[in-house]
Amino acid sequence: MALYLHRHFDVDVLGVTLSEEQLKLARERAAAAGVADRVKFELRDYRKVEGTFDRIVSVGMFEHVGAAHYDEYFAQCRRLLAPDGVMLLHTIGLFDRPQAGEPFAEKYIFPGYHLPNLSQIIAASERQKLIHSDVETLRLHYAWTLLHWIERCKVHRDEIVAMYDERFYRMWQIYLAGALGLFEGGAGCNSQIQYVRDRHALPVTRDYIAETEQRLRAAEKA
Repeated sequence: MALYLHRHFDVDVLGVTLSEEQLKLARERAAAAGVADRVKFELRDYRKVEGTFDRIVSVGMFEHVGAAHYDEYFAQCRRLLAPDGVMLLHTIGLFDRPQAGEPFAEKYIFPGYHLPNLSQIIAASERQKLIHSDVETLRLHYAWTLLHWIERCKVHRDEIVAMYDERFYRMWQIYLAGALGLFEGGAGCNSQIQYVRDRHALPVTRDYIAETEQRLRAAEKA
């Protein structure tokens, strides 16, 4: 995503992670693309980040913040966001009640995770005076993603077993199948929430979003 943003918008990007493996891979990809001087990555807790940013993007991380830290999370986002800046939060969530970890995934896959619903997210961000300027609910997209993952795991079964073991392969397939049920027929969804500090920071209609998406699709095909 960092490379994509730099390529299409000529921006400097800073990515932060707590994973040494992710950091190594991200830096290798930036170096291979010849943009390591402008697309940088650091091993750092988001709460330790300093400075001011025109844009903040959080994808697939909020699920692991934990409800007890929502105020801290949004307060830090507000501190880092420029007065006329824009933030996008993308997270897995639920249509009904917020829920802490499901027992199987909590024990074996993602210890300590929490799935919010939209009202829980909005209430927390409102307390930190962030304006939710746009909300998009992705109802089926993640189910399609999971289907691809399940099929790719089957194709690469022998490699996965060799890397870990048969037990891990079965456990991972069970997790993916359970998640598919959540997003295909259960309460699961993905929420994309856009935030601003200043209500004048963006156009008053959302036409610019569709126009930009069309332009980017055309650019990728070219």
